[in-house]
Amino acid sequence: MIKKGNKVVIDGAIITTKSIPEELMKKMRSSIIFAGALIGRFKEATFSYPGGCDIGSRPIDLHLEGFEKLGVKIEKEAGYIKCTCEELRGAEINLDFPSVGATENIMMAAVLAKGETVIHNAAMEPEVEDLAKFLNKMGAKITGAGTNKLVIEGVADLKGIGYTIMPDRIEAATMLCATAITGGKVRLENVEPEHISPAIYKLQEAGCKIKIEKRSVYIDAPRRLTAIDIKTMPYPGFATDMQSMFGAMLTTAKGTSVIVETIFENRFKYVNGLNKMGAKIVGAGCNGIAIKGVRNLSGAEVEATDLRAGATMIVAGLAAKGRTTVENIEHILRGYVDIDKKLNALGARITRG
Repeated sequence: MIKKGNKVVIDGAIITTKSIPEELMKKMRSSIIFAGALIGRFKEATFSYPGGCDIGSRPIDLHLEGFEKLGVKIEKEAGYIKCTCEELRGAEINLDFPSVGATENIMMAAVLAKGETVIHNAAMEPEVEDLAKFLNKMGAKITGAGTNKLVIEGVADLKGIGYTIMPDRIEAATMLCATAITGGKVRLENVEPEHISPAIYKLQEAGCKIKIEKRSVYIDAPRRLTAIDIKTMPYPGFATDMQSMFGAMLTTAKGTSVIVETIFENRFKYVNGLNKMGAKIVGAGCNGIAIKGVRNLSGAEVEATDLRAGATMIVAGLAAKGRTTVENIEHILRGYVDIDKKLNALGARITRG
């Protein structure tokens, strides 16, 4: 693999490994996504149980059950999982939950299976649709992406291509929240407004003026936001990955906001950090919190307990009086490219230690 600026060139012809490195599995849960690709290509994959951000229970049962439906034998021993098969066969797969990761993993294995695979209750997130477009350009035959039913007709092989991935909708929402909490005005370019429409609606409800163009979003935030209520849901609902940044944004809103989390039970680890900065948030022990808006936050030493919690501390720190220090920024850096430089270009004062 060769990285050139914001481009990555991958030579798949030289790949021979059939296992995912354990250090990657421990650091980033999404490393599990390599399993489907390895199984599709080599009919074999070995990996350990994934680690990553501790935001709640995220079992990989749906991934493994999907592989088994395709004819894969699963062996578990001493913390490792080995997947093997002589031939991948298309199958009818019903997901108990519309998991993005399971949908993508099964899809990548099924594109090289013999016959037709149908995934029912598939995830509808834009990232799934983008992956399907990518695979189809490589020669796959996938229909239904963006709906809850994916139909995959297996092909013999895939070809190398050039592809531009979709804009990061969670980063876009983070920037909008940073603008909103500071009462700023910003135009975001290279954005797919449809992908962040739930965030846009909530920002408008909180008092922001939003102007949407084809590939940009302009936000004009008031001096003080108005409290709103949020409930996370699978796409096209309000994304769980966006809720913590909105939690930070609402700490200084007028009134009391309520956030209900329906996806991950540990999504509220950021609450302690915000309360340390002077926020008034209660209820983090259950699946919902109440945020009573305060006039001002104060800078403090806080921690990035996970990727989105880290971004949340940054958003809060932009509006806080005094200096905010965020520890464990490795979580943030693996999910946001040059977030400090981008915010500094908008008037922030962030230094990386």
